[in-house]
Order: sequence, then C-alpha cells, then structure tokens
Amino acid sequence: MKKAITVLFAAVWFLSAFAQSGPQLYNLNLDSWHKEKKTWCPCGAGKTDPGRTWDTANSALSLLGINAVTPEEEHVAVKGEGKKAARIESRNCLWAFVSGALYTGNFRKIVRFAGAEMDWGVPFEGRPKSFSGYYHYIPAIINYAKKPYTYLKGKSDIGHITVTLTDWPERYLIDSTKGNWVDLENDPHVIAHGEIYIRHATSDYVRFRVPLEYRSDRTPKWVIIVCTPSAYGDYFTGADGSVLYVDEMRFNY
Repeated sequence: MKKAITVLFAAVWFLSAFAQSGPQLYNLNLDSWHKEKKTWCPCGAGKTDPGRTWDTANSALSLLGINAVTPEEEHVAVKGEGKKAARIESRNCLWAFVSGALYTGNFRKIVRFAGAEMDWGVPFEGRPKSFSGYYHYIPAIINYAKKPYTYLKGKSDIGHITVTLTDWPERYLIDSTKGNWVDLENDPHVIAHGEIYIRHATSDYVRFRVPLEYRSDRTPKWVIIVCTPSAYGDYFTGADGSVLYVDEMRFNY
C-alpha cells in the first residue's frame, strides 16, 4: 500500500511538473550560434542544429559587411561556460534605416532595396501565461523618421519585445514594402498576444516579463517573438546605433 501511494504521488508530481514547465523552443537561451561565411546565424550548425527558431536580416546585410544581430560572449545575463546572448543593433545601411530585429521565423530577401520579405512564426502548441528573460537597452536619439512618426525625431529610441500565438494555416508572409503587418486587433487567428515597450536605458541587464492575454481557448500552431531596439523600425523610424541585448528567455506556465 505504501509503495502504491509513493508511486501515485510520484506520478502526480511528474504530471504537475510537466504542466508547469510546458513546451519551450530551441535556443531561447541564445547560446547556439554559428557563422556561414560572413553571416552570423542564431542557431547551431549542420547536424547539431535540431531546428532553427530565430532568424535575422543578417544574410542580406552581411553583403554590406554588416551583421545587425550578433552573439555576445562577454556581456551575458547568466555567466558560465558556453553562455552567450544576442546583441541587436539598428543601423543606417546606405539606402535606408534598418531596424535590428531578432524574430522567430525565416528571412526571405530584400525587396527593391526598400524592405524585406519574411515568414513569421515557428511551430508551437503551448499555452503559456507569460514570456520572460533579460534585456539590457542602450537607446540612441532617433535620427530617421517617416510619417506618421516624424514627431519622434530627436527623441530617445524605444525598444520592443512582442509575443503572439496564432493558428494560421501556415506561416505569415510579411512584405514590409506593402505594409502587410499582422493586424493584431482584428486577425481572427490571433489566440494570444503580449508586448512590452522599453522606454528607458538600463545600466545592465534587467529581468522582463511579457504577460500573454488570451482571446480564445484554441490550441496555437505558431508563435511569433520579435525583439528590436527600434519599436517603429517597421516604419523606417528609429536611431542609428540603438542596441538591445537579450538573453535567457523562456515561456512560463
């Protein structure tokens, strides 16, 4: 009898622990990186890579000798052997202002030297309560601005971390030249969303938490996470030289 009770408690503990932990994504701690020629990639190389989570515009920008998102080995939130973070920087790239961004999905190509095509989202079926991690934000003064955000020129840049759960039939194709960004308010496939705006510089890493607000009890198919030092970079507004470090992220259940 005593043995049966012990087994029962062990089973309950296991199921409870699993329910609390829930699914995560590969490389949320941002420790895995490799370089393909001149391009830094936020994932492992070759057969050691179980599946790419993150992508960036580095594959296009590196043709100009620029990597907007790079691994950081010295300045990390949690120190230890093999620990890394992501350093994300907004830059002026000859023809346009480019907001540095680390996101879940796939970068396709530069479009007419004025924007980019990206597939947003990676497979994910969890229903977490929040998303957390660490950031260190070093904003510069906004020196590029287009309508309707010209009033921001001369002010400090604003960082942004956003998380969206959806059940689209497939990943969402963004063409920034067409402005077909996700309609977070009205898209019926959006199951949950959360975001934080980072309005002040920090002297070091600080912990962040993004609560997720659910609109449906449906099971997600995709998750979109975007981290950028320039919140209005999609509209070619931001500061050349704004930097956002992010590290040790996870979903909380």
